[in-house]
Amino acid sequence: MLKINDNLIIPAAELSFSYVKASGSGGQKVNKTSSQVQLRWNLLESSVFSEGQKVFLQKKLSSKLTTGGDLIVTSESARSQHQNKQDCLEKLAEILQKALHKPKPRKKTKPTRASKEKRIKNKKIKSEIKNQRKKVKY
Repeated sequence: MLKINDNLIIPAAELSFSYVKASGSGGQKVNKTSSQVQLRWNLLESSVFSEGQKVFLQKKLSSKLTTGGDLIVTSESARSQHQNKQDCLEKLAEILQKALHKPKPRKKTKPTRASKEKRIKNKKIKSEIKNQRKKVKY
């Protein structure tokens, strides 16, 4: 079971883990143990989200999903499977939280009178500088 936020909890049955030999340092033990964890979660078959949410998430996570709709998260930072498994779960929760976050719409505002005057003043200063670079006509 993975808790995304107060309303969303992904059941453990939807998550599948596989273990692979990790690359990198670790000495002789790295060739014997499968400490890298791969977490697979299928968005399209998930019972947690409605169809509208699935379409929204599919657009947001399009670069991270496979053609079958699987989201694959891997971790090999720790030497133990258990720590890597927890890391994968945290990564998945973070990815889904970011994808579900909807930013507040921007309110258009007009520039203030002072900012308009400041912009015009700066333009005049730049114009003067450029005019002073020209050849002087006698």
